[in-house]
Amino acid sequence: MRRPDWISAWDLFICAFALILLIAGLVMFPNFGTAFNISQLIAGASERALLVLPMMLLLITRDIDLSVASTLALTSVVFGLVVQAGIPLFPAILITLLAGAALGGFNGFLSTTAGLHSLVVTLGTMALFRGIGYMLLGSGSVNLLPDALLDFGFTNIPGIPVPWTIVPYLVILPIFALVVHKTPLGRRIFAIGGNPDTALYSGILVDRIRFWLFVFSGVLCSIAGIVYTARLANARANNAFGMELDVITIAILGGVSVFGGKGGVVGVTGALILVALVRNLLGINGVGGDAQSTIVGSMLIAALLIGNFGPQISKAFGRLRSRSSHA
Repeated sequence: MRRPDWISAWDLFICAFALILLIAGLVMFPNFGTAFNISQLIAGASERALLVLPMMLLLITRDIDLSVASTLALTSVVFGLVVQAGIPLFPAILITLLAGAALGGFNGFLSTTAGLHSLVVTLGTMALFRGIGYMLLGSGSVNLLPDALLDFGFTNIPGIPVPWTIVPYLVILPIFALVVHKTPLGRRIFAIGGNPDTALYSGILVDRIRFWLFVFSGVLCSIAGIVYTARLANARANNAFGMELDVITIAILGGVSVFGGKGGVVGVTGALILVALVRNLLGINGVGGDAQSTIVGSMLIAALLIGNFGPQISKAFGRLRSRSSHA
């Protein structure tokens, strides 16, 4: 059977590697396969799963959003303060989503209308948004949250060890994949990353699409902020500190090119599972969070090196095969 053109060999490799690691974990570590640990593994990936979707699109268009974790933290603070003020849960969620859209729109405005590079913009807003969170809440936290939110954050879907916190991602993912790989909008996004000037001259509204991708990033970050607040049962300004490292690693490890125009949902999903497995297995073996981040950072560097030298290596092997066949 012929492989679909939106699934690359790298996508299949990453998914196979994640599957092998999963099987190794089940065989080698008795505690790994318990319902409790599987539930914790999935729950721990819930926010990263949401954040990596807009990161993938922005990287494809040659942009980046380094402020995703800070946006998550600030929207978590906004959500906590709104709930603390006595506003019912669903209006509070709506307000938080609007706040996320505004933060993403701010990044988009500076990156498109103001003409600043997204790397510089989001590096600045990474500190700005988290600083605003500290201004609003200080070093304290909001811990009195609605029971419905806590049930969402702490319970599983009945009958299976799958937490409710992953459901927003599972609902968004198929729609996201369809839009990215099967619609004109998805083709325009890849065209922008392939060559922005050519895309512009062909009639694609490059800056408008880039702006709305930043807004989309802000909205997904706000959903992740709500999920994070529910899962940890508190809203704090230091929530998700450093999570942008994992998100960028997952996107690049999943085959998204830092030079734009390349990436796919299958590879990113495989990389998400792989990073979640690595963190969980390290945690089971007593490896702390700082050491885990060091390993994830090493994975990011490895992914960048493979992305940079992989094509040259493939061409070299191709030439060797061609010479051997002629011989």
